[in-house]
Formats: sequence, structure tokens, C-alpha cells
Amino acid sequence: MEALVRCRISPVCNYSRKFESRFLPPSSLYLRKNNCGTRIGLLKQSILFNTMVASAQPVGSSKVGHPENMLPSKEILELWRSVDAVCFDVDSTVCLDEGIDELAEFCGAGKAVAEWTARAMGGSVPFEDALASRLSLFSPSLSQVQNFLEQRPPRLSPGIKELVEKLKARHTDVYLISGGFRQMIYPVASILGIPEENIFANQLLFGSSGEFVGFDRNEPTSRSGGKATAVEQIRKAHKYKALAMIGDGATDLEARRPGAADLFICYAGVQLRESVATKADWLVFYFQDLINLLG
Repeated sequence: MEALVRCRISPVCNYSRKFESRFLPPSSLYLRKNNCGTRIGLLKQSILFNTMVASAQPVGSSKVGHPENMLPSKEILELWRSVDAVCFDVDSTVCLDEGIDELAEFCGAGKAVAEWTARAMGGSVPFEDALASRLSLFSPSLSQVQNFLEQRPPRLSPGIKELVEKLKARHTDVYLISGGFRQMIYPVASILGIPEENIFANQLLFGSSGEFVGFDRNEPTSRSGGKATAVEQIRKAHKYKALAMIGDGATDLEARRPGAADLFICYAGVQLRESVATKADWLVFYFQDLINLLG
């Protein structure tokens, strides 16, 4: 029986490129109705800033069922300012892309895998089934993963680096909790200055010749409810008094339960999933909102 390899790929550190983006402040967001329903609109006011990523505007569903949660209540705002740990989803939250979709596209199976991802993030299929099905469509080898990381460095969402820096300055611990893969998250953590022990994610497994043989099913994030389990483990280990989860998908929303996250903030700056957004304690489209309201 061939030995399995839990491959640790060193972070790619060449991220010096800068792009000019337009950041639109939270006051520029408005709702407009037309024949297609309620749409998220943006006023023309903007400022320029330099960042490591191209600009991102809210995409996804064309409507928000309960836009009142775009303005936090006094209780939610006080809770946000008092948390001593924040857990971030990675794909379509910290990063602009869905990592597994990008890897699949690199390997020639992008469309089929993206369809599965949409179903998984919407909560219509168990996460573990969607993960296994997506990987079976392209079975990435070790060399393909390495080439992908070299050729396609991560694209961070606007404002995330600044938000993480502000949280750390306030002595708030930061974690990355993802249904994606450690091999692809290590470079992201390196950019943000997040220690590897604060990463909870899945692990690709390869055979002795570098061929794909599966993923580690012992990782809590490999199955539905896994992010909530990871948050519970974090909270129990560090005895945090208040903890927030920030993400875009159904698996992130699951972490909002007793013993896990006290606060779920839906970040819809990349993907707006209405079934998740309407149940969030707070719906945001820009990380700058969270920075501004930290005080």
C-alpha cells in the first residue's frame, strides 16, 4: 500500500504587485428597484487606494430579503467591539476567489466544479458530498497544486489586510476557518501575518509519486457543521468570552450557535447568498465598515 503524503507547500511570497482600485465607502451603498427586483447600487463618490488586489464589487443574488440587517443594532455593534477572537472564512471572504474553483479551472474542470461549489455554499447539499464530488472531477496532482500556487498568487479582498491589522492591534486573535485546503491557505496566512496554528482547513493527500489520493476526512472542516466544530474547539481551548464568525456561506452561518460564535457577520462583497444574508446578525459589503465601527 502506497504511503500517503501530507504535503506542506511553502508559501509563495512574491506579492509585491500593486493595482489601483476604487474603494466605495459604506455611505455610497443604496437599494434601487427595477423590473428585475431590488439591486445593490453604488453612488459615484469614491477614493483611490493601493492594495494587492483588483477592485471587487458585490455580486451574486440581485436582491436582499431583509436589508435592515445592513445597519447593526446597538447590541450587535457593542458585541463586535467586545469580541476577543474573530474567525474568517477564506474563499469569497478573505480572498476574492473560491480556491477549489480556481484550482479546478487551472486543471481544466472549472465549470463543473463551480456548479458544485454554488450548491455547497447555498446549503443545498452536504458539504462533504460536494467536496468529494468536486475533487473527483479533476483529481489534482501535487505538481499541479505547486504550479497553481506559483502562477496564481491569492487575490485578497479589499480592506481585509487593514481589518486584520486593526484587530491584532486591539489584541483580538484572528483565525482562518475554511472548507478549502491548507496548501492553498498557507500563502494567504503568510500575507496577513496569521500563524499556521490559527488555520483550520482541509488537507489534500497525495501518494508517493505525487498523485492525488483524496483528502483528510478527519479534519472537522471536511464535513457539514465542521466550521462550527472548529469554532467550538477554538473557544474551548482559549476560553474566549466573545467570538465572531465572518463569511459568506451556509457553512459559516452554521458556526453561529451556542458554544461557538456569538456573532455571525455575512460578508457579501464577493458573493451575496440571500439564504445566508437574511439570517446574519449583520450584513456587510465592505470590510471598511467593520474597521470604521471598531472605534
